Amino acid sequence: MGLIDRMMDQRVYLDTNIFIYAVEGYAEYRDVLTELFEKIDQGTIKAISSELTLAEILVKPIMEQNHKAQDIYQQVLQTSNGLEMVPVNRDILIEAAKIRAQSGHKLPDAIHLGTACLHNCNIFLTNDKRIRGIAEVSRVLIEELVKSC
Repeated sequence: MGLIDRMMDQRVYLDTNIFIYAVEGYAEYRDVLTELFEKIDQGTIKAISSELTLAEILVKPIMEQNHKAQDIYQQVLQTSNGLEMVPVNRDILIEAAKIRAQSGHKLPDAIHLGTACLHNCNIFLTNDKRIRGIAEVSRVLIEELVKSC
């Protein structure tokens, strides 16, 4: 049983890089992300991400004036059947400050972790090795998913 199967019926936070890899079709992650997003679409995995993800993900397409990529990301990063996009609010910012004070994470990473924590995510899926899990949320690297399949 792979890690994706163990994520079923859990709440999984998706970091920004997961969407980049999925939309841009990174070959080494294609199969595992296809399976992950199929399970999210089916509702067997509940995915959460912050609207901060949209601000992070649009920088490069805006710099490159890539309107097609901008449109694709704006379509993908919307609340849907299996994905909840959470706005940044006061409670999340307070949680992010606590996380930063305890762990030294950068503010955007702390906002992502705070969102995951306050929305009862069990797993924080990322490929950013600088992000460490917190007591309430376990970090899983995308490469760990690949190895477990």
